[in-house]
Amino acid sequence: MAIHIKDSDDLKKRLADADSKLVVIDFYATWCGPCKIIGPKIEELAGEHTEVVFVKVDVDECEDIATEYNINSMPTFVFIKNGKVLDDFSGANVDKLVSSVLKHK
Repeated sequence: MAIHIKDSDDLKKRLADADSKLVVIDFYATWCGPCKIIGPKIEELAGEHTEVVFVKVDVDECEDIATEYNINSMPTFVFIKNGKVLDDFSGANVDKLVSSVLKHK
């Protein structure tokens, strides 16, 4: 199950707790149509890939995090491992999401 991030401190703790695991951040908005479409797929991936940490950041609730990661469109996915950003992309592209998870895990 994807973890909903409450604030910047929550995200920092989740990233630290992940250690060497891949963390996939889903930057989304409740009013974003494509976000709603891809949302169930993220939950499905979280269930299939328990060795990967999936977190969701609502850009309206956590504007500071969205700014920190230069998020301009939703959904945007950021892939982090060992505290370093490995990759990112925008758009509700399920195939790209799956291939990126498999590539970086």
